[in-house]
Amino acid sequence: MHQANLIAVCLTLTLPRLMHPAVADAMPTVHVSDDKQSFVLHPTGKQFVPWGFNYDHDRDGRLLEDYWDKEWKTIEADFAEMKQLGANVVRIHLQFGKFMKDAKTPIPASLRRLDNLINLAEDTGLYVDLTGLGCYHKNDVPAWYDKLDEAERWGAQAAFWEAVARICKHNPAIFCYDLMNEPVVPGGKGKRDDWLAGSFGGKHFVQFIALETNGRKRHDIAKAWIKQMVQAIRKHDKTHMITVGLVPWSVPKPGPKPGITSGFLPKHIHKDLDFIAIHIYPEKDKIEDALAIVKAFDVGKPIVIEETFPLKCGAKQHERFIDQSKAHVAGWIGFYWGKTRDELKQPKDIGEAITAQWLEMFQRKAEAMTTPAVKPSP
Repeated sequence: MHQANLIAVCLTLTLPRLMHPAVADAMPTVHVSDDKQSFVLHPTGKQFVPWGFNYDHDRDGRLLEDYWDKEWKTIEADFAEMKQLGANVVRIHLQFGKFMKDAKTPIPASLRRLDNLINLAEDTGLYVDLTGLGCYHKNDVPAWYDKLDEAERWGAQAAFWEAVARICKHNPAIFCYDLMNEPVVPGGKGKRDDWLAGSFGGKHFVQFIALETNGRKRHDIAKAWIKQMVQAIRKHDKTHMITVGLVPWSVPKPGPKPGITSGFLPKHIHKDLDFIAIHIYPEKDKIEDALAIVKAFDVGKPIVIEETFPLKCGAKQHERFIDQSKAHVAGWIGFYWGKTRDELKQPKDIGEAITAQWLEMFQRKAEAMTTPAVKPSP
């Protein structure tokens, strides 16, 4: 698609919303606070605490683009259910292959559907953590994409973010752009033959941004990639926040054996990011270790735990982790997969039982977690 045609598509999508003052004024935008520790709403200055869900797949494991064309009513119901549970943020995961026809050409139909989704979030009263460049289902990754070299792949990824930012730049419901879910820089001197790491539950959540270091420092590769993606977004959207979803092993373990790391060391890569997003699932009887990891991500910018769930520990320990992390964290995002608390009252398996406990805790604590603490007068 020629640039002029793409601009015309974007204008068609955004102008109707811009011309409707009631919609334009519906939600304030979210900014980083002046003290760089939390978030505030603009223009009111009221503190905003993200408390929400990853809506990464439905109850059957399908990704959003697999059903959003034919089952829009399901998405509307799920958004309403998340809001009723007390959420103010929903994290959406977009698959690269569903949005790009080739390395330079976005797919207009997908952009239109994305625009509808962001508008639905705004109408529901949910802010959107928009995570992109997903390759979760390996069979859906275009063959041409995997054949690109590093520079070409980065260029295609930047084209994705340019197209998305053009669509989303005027919508106040955007909480942030998350550049990629769990990116990794390879270590060692060899060359990988696959851009994706192993699968979990049939999905590939970890993605490499390079196949080899070629003598470069890993964090320099990460910094350069972040800078290129941020510049692509900032060509069109200079307002909404930008982050990247980091695995907990982005920081080395303390002691003589630091273990593997992602190459996205927070102290090196935070400059072009508005806040730090980490993914952490506390382990049983190791809550203090999880809290220590959270503290290690403190580089003077707000921290959002963008993924968490009682996957490796019990519900009570997980709740304690959330409570004790409040001293260092500005927001929390768990998971919602389309089944309500009522549907989970009689769980069919251990997974449903854990999810039911999670949703009970989430709803019970929603008001307290999103109400900013009143600081004592000096």
